Amino acid sequence: MVASHPGTPQSQPTARVGLSAGAPDEVKLSSLNELRPALQACRRCGLWRHATQGVAGEGPFTAPLMFVGEQPGDMEDLAGRPFIGPAGQLLSRALDAAGISRSEAYVTNAVKHFKHELRGKRRLHKTPDAGEVRACRWWLDQERTMVKPKLIVALGGTAALAVFGKAMPIMRSRGRPLPLDGGLQGLITVHPSYLLRIPDEAAKAAAWRGFVEDLTVAGKLITSG
Repeated sequence: MVASHPGTPQSQPTARVGLSAGAPDEVKLSSLNELRPALQACRRCGLWRHATQGVAGEGPFTAPLMFVGEQPGDMEDLAGRPFIGPAGQLLSRALDAAGISRSEAYVTNAVKHFKHELRGKRRLHKTPDAGEVRACRWWLDQERTMVKPKLIVALGGTAALAVFGKAMPIMRSRGRPLPLDGGLQGLITVHPSYLLRIPDEAAKAAAWRGFVEDLTVAGKLITSG
């Protein structure tokens, strides 16, 4: 089943989920809907101070496939939705090429607020540090527990750190199943923004093929067994 549009069909239960950083760790959230308003009270790190809003994950409540990116970008911060900017559009095209319906996947980020620096009137992306990733990781675990995906795909190094709890060599680890706690599987690939930054067209085409191949492996893993 193939769909390139990032939205989720009306016929499926959906969640726009936020990972709260304001509640203490001992508070157990019982549903994804509880995560959404909690995200706006996020105080576990300082990124909330300069972001427009916390950006929730999106997708079916019981998606077999979860994608974890780095953080919201400028467009996502303003709109309050994940992966709607250039990187998200490229992700949708790659999923389409791999035969995966984005509407049946759950898409979220390791860090829920846009980290940036001002340059004139422009807000330029800054990579979250390890402490900021750790601050959000407990909430990502809650999200994973409630969605119960069969496979989690980490898009890039920040996402891999959040999903696996340690730095992972992206190019050496990519495109193959890796064990996660609880009997789940993980898979690492590049972040789609990496492809957007490659200036050489031949190298960009090769990177695109590799990205689609990794996503094709992900699709096979959730349909096997």
